[in-house]
Amino acid sequence: MVVSLSRRGEVEPFHAMDILAEANRLKAKGVPVVSMAVGQPSDPAPAGVRQAATNALKMGRIGYTDALGLSGLREAIAQHYADHYGLAVSPGRIAVTTGSSAAFNLAFLAMFDPGDRVAIAAPGYPAYRNIMAALGIGIVEIELGGDAYLHAEHLKAAHREKPLKGVLFASPANPTGAIIPADELLALVTTAEELGIAVISDEIYHRLAYAAPDTTALAYGQDVTVINSFSKYYCMTGWRVGWMVLPEALVRPVERIAQSLYISPPELSQIAAIEAFKATAELEAVKARYAWNRELLMTRLPELGFALAAPMDGAFYAFCDVTRHTNDSMAFARKMLAEAHVAATPGRDFDPLQGHRTMRFSYAGSHDEMVEAMMRLERWLK
Repeated sequence: MVVSLSRRGEVEPFHAMDILAEANRLKAKGVPVVSMAVGQPSDPAPAGVRQAATNALKMGRIGYTDALGLSGLREAIAQHYADHYGLAVSPGRIAVTTGSSAAFNLAFLAMFDPGDRVAIAAPGYPAYRNIMAALGIGIVEIELGGDAYLHAEHLKAAHREKPLKGVLFASPANPTGAIIPADELLALVTTAEELGIAVISDEIYHRLAYAAPDTTALAYGQDVTVINSFSKYYCMTGWRVGWMVLPEALVRPVERIAQSLYISPPELSQIAAIEAFKATAELEAVKARYAWNRELLMTRLPELGFALAAPMDGAFYAFCDVTRHTNDSMAFARKMLAEAHVAATPGRDFDPLQGHRTMRFSYAGSHDEMVEAMMRLERWLK
């Protein structure tokens, strides 16, 4: 028997998931682990979302939808842009996807060919790098160094070295939580347009900013591709439903690729997601707890020797410099889990070059869990 193995399978593992798997093994043995490793809300989806799904299941028939999604959900997303950002977005430019992960696949396949160079920030979300590597796209990782976010000068320098075909950035960012200020976002999008660089803006942590209103890259260019999701603010990770806002020229290419890769996003999740936009009061209460957790970690982590490596502007992450304790964050994360029973993500996921110096702590859990985690770390470090 012959097994054929493609080199595409040689991408770096997602270490956060490896840490989560080990944490789950410990929990199965009765060990009371506090997990700060995975960027997943601890709250269930809003009540209205769950009720809509229940009602749909009682009706009995859940099937395929159009490849770009239910018209009712696309219209609800368009209305969200009017309500939240004051922008008119046609439902015809919106593609509903099987989570934001499918949206990235579709964007990369529709926009880039093997060998094209696409810039991303380091540190950054590892799936960007891993998906593009599997597709043969050239990844240009821009080390942010002392900067909190990717800006226009980074883009110019990378393009001068060798022309770029695209740039992908997130605001608020994973793992840092940093937000690109509105004037810098305008400069970044404008510079990309002037240089002929296609823009993908990852906005899945929108509505989770703590000090400034959300600014979408769509406000600065009609040719921007925006990716968003119901996973984070809307507490719907396992429902696997997200969306894209596309330039008109990309709608049909994305639709054609989606028809063959996914057929359609799951109808049950789409029906339920329509109700998510009506749950703001419920979701803002969840966000208020994140803000409470954020205040705790902003104080306690530096006190414990975990210096903040980026401003905690948004999302639900604290990104820390751990060099006071270690120069091997991977080994440190495993030891911390095994001995203190606190799980966090080693920086290698987010930055292959400098990640040995950093760790990401998620504060999406309960406040009691955050307090307990800080107490455990204090005892363990002593």
